[in-house]
Parts: sequence; C-alpha cells; structure tokens
Amino acid sequence: MTIKKVMVIGAGQMGGGIAQVCAEAGFDVYLNDIKEESYAKGLAVITKNLTRNVEKGRMTETEKQDVLGRITKSLQLEDAKDVDMVIEAAVENMTIKQSIFKQLDEFAPVHTILASNTSSLSITEIAAATKRPEKVIGMHFMNPVPVMKLVEIIRGLGTADEVYTAVEAMTEKLSKVPVEVNDFPGFVANRVLMPMINEAVYTLYEGVATKEAIDEVMKLGMNQPMGPLQLADFIGLDTCLYIMETLHEGFGDSKYRPCPLLRKYVKAGRLGKKTGRGFYEYS
Repeated sequence: MTIKKVMVIGAGQMGGGIAQVCAEAGFDVYLNDIKEESYAKGLAVITKNLTRNVEKGRMTETEKQDVLGRITKSLQLEDAKDVDMVIEAAVENMTIKQSIFKQLDEFAPVHTILASNTSSLSITEIAAATKRPEKVIGMHFMNPVPVMKLVEIIRGLGTADEVYTAVEAMTEKLSKVPVEVNDFPGFVANRVLMPMINEAVYTLYEGVATKEAIDEVMKLGMNQPMGPLQLADFIGLDTCLYIMETLHEGFGDSKYRPCPLLRKYVKAGRLGKKTGRGFYEYS
C-alpha cells in the first residue's frame, strides 16, 4: 500500500499539527474543516510554527514555502475521493466520528485507509460505521504533534495486517515512533495518564494541598516537566472529563470515576488554557 496523498480532518490543534508533519515529510495534504475560519486559523498556526523553524535555522525559507505548498484547503469530505489515507482529528465524540467515517466510506476509494486520532474511543466501534473495517485503524498522536515522538497505533477487531504495516511505515516516515496498542478504552497513554490527573484533582478537591503544591510535588518528585493540574489545563478539562467518562463506562470500575470538582469546572466553562481559565488563569 503506497500512501502519497493524505486528508486530515479537523484544522484544530491536533489536526493542524498532523497536517504540518505530513507536509514536512513530503506528503500532499488536504487540510479539511467544516468552517473556512477554522481552516484559516489552523493554517496560520502551521505557518507560525514553520516560520519559527526558519528563524532557528532548522529549515530554509524555500523549504517552508514547499511545505505550505503541499497543503490544500478542503471544506468538504467529498475531497477524500482521490486520497490514499484519511486521518480524522475531529472532536472526541463517538456519534460525530461514526458520522464522518460513514461519509468517508462513501467518498474515499476502496484502497483508502481510514485512521482516527481518537485518544480513547473504540476503533472497532468507529469501523462498524463503514463497509471496510479492515482498513480502519487508530493513530493517536501526542500534543504538540510537531514535537512529540510517540504515535499509538491501534488495531480494531478487523484491522488488516497490511494496513497496520502501511501505517507503521508512514508513521516512521513522519519521524515518529509507532507503538502497537490493542483496542481497549483509553489505549495505553490515557488509561495511565488520565487516572493520574483525576487523582490530582481529587487531591485538590479533598484539600490535601494547593494546586501549586500538587504540581510542584509531581514535577520535583517524579521529574515530570509539567504538573498534572497544569497539564489538564493544557489538554482541556472537558477532554479530560470525557476520557474519564469513557474509561468509567468502558471498564465499569469505580477507580475511573471522574472527580466531582472536574465536573464542576467543566460545567462552569473553566476548560483550561483554551478558555483562559481552568485550575490556573491564563492571560
């Protein structure tokens, strides 16, 4: 399976980052979003990242323009008609993802691989919305995509071996490290990370220590570059809550029960850095 042309769905933080690394690796990229302004915002972030690379001597201005030249605007899923692979990076919601995959199944050629950047949802369930479950796979990139090396590659129940092999090779071409993971709620990264964040929220909720103290303990004691509460703000508290709910529902185990304080912050609209306020305030 030769992958040359890629469509990335969602021009937000994750989708934009995925489009950037794909274009840098030489792939032709359709960057798709339902809103023109979202696409423009996503492209502006990519341009800013590449400009920073030029300023730091990591690439030339010509190379930057070549990368941007490989990114094409897409405002409709029908553009999947001539791509070899689609990487969906839309909102973390099963109903929305299944709707997208059902449409992609109609528009994309039979050889096209359909991948999801979901951080916690079942690849098998997403694949069930298509007539090609053998060509559906998970590619969970880490944030920020241009910097982080890991990509969790998740096999659904029906994912074909040759599809896995093609995606693994493509991941390496992106200068990322592919790690094979089976299809369980949260996979590996979020099954381990989110309960830690949730426990840090409980520690704050129960008055064990201040948010600053909790983060300081984890940074200095566990050598983490960022404390769990600050990290939650960067991820988005709504995303953290959604993943905890997915884990709780998927495993039926009370250890995954989201902290009431996390729910309260989300209901209050304090979603973290993206709204200017979460556990911390951001100007």
